[in-house]
Amino acid sequence: MEYTTIAAPSESQFTEQRSRFLAFAHPVESPEEAKQIAKDYTRRFFDARHVCWAYMIGAERTDFLSTDNGEPSGTAGKPILGQINSFGLTNVIVVVVRYFGGIKLGTSGLIAAYRQAARQAIEAAEIITCHEMGQITLTFPFVSMNGVMKIVKSRAITITSQEFDNTCRMALALPTAMIPEISRLLTDVEGVSIISVSYTHLRAHET
Repeated sequence: MEYTTIAAPSESQFTEQRSRFLAFAHPVESPEEAKQIAKDYTRRFFDARHVCWAYMIGAERTDFLSTDNGEPSGTAGKPILGQINSFGLTNVIVVVVRYFGGIKLGTSGLIAAYRQAARQAIEAAEIITCHEMGQITLTFPFVSMNGVMKIVKSRAITITSQEFDNTCRMALALPTAMIPEISRLLTDVEGVSIISVSYTHLRAHET
């Protein structure tokens, strides 16, 4: 399954009615990674009035979370998430840090400011299309090496680990859409046993 994300961290900043907004976008692979990034920014900008954020995870874009971090409900996290959705992104977190400048922006003003901050951070990033990745771990006798390698070399498959002995062990990273077919081809090779198949995100490959 394909999905759209950003290639690398990006940032932007602007000032609205003396309040300073610093925005940061990061590619992530899991909710845990996203939450850790949010914690890191909260510690880094401990003196800021608000550190608000939103993330979207997964090729199907069903795992998401946002927080207003003390701003009026719906004025920070939702506008940030809205921009992630507007760009059709996933596997990304956007953090917006606000230094209060002494002038209240009001509900509409806050929504507009957080929306703009998130949009600028995303626009500063390189947006890429990726494949959702999975992993196959298999074992096989050394005499079956040629058969296994023939399959691996013929497709967009990456060997992530390998152990060669009388009984060999190999881990393969590949687009999830290819897993059923490759699993079938591998088990057709004499002596091959598939130990595990994982559909968790490994590392997205740019198309």
